[in-house]
Amino acid sequence: MPPERQHQDWRSETGSRLWLTGLIAAMQHAERPEIRRQPVAPEIIVELRAQLALAASYRASQISTLRH
Repeated sequence: MPPERQHQDWRSETGSRLWLTGLIAAMQHAERPEIRRQPVAPEIIVELRAQLALAASYRASQISTLRH
């Protein structure tokens, strides 16, 4: 799915809840000691940075429109 489409999907209330649920599940998985000991693949880091950039750009656009 293109990043633009992902961005639009999670802006809805249902999409936000699904995104947050997925984030919580991923964090709970990552906190397990046997998982934390494993090295993280570079492609996962790239994907994580892209996801975080989407969330950051959405927040920045919301803030800027509220000030005007």
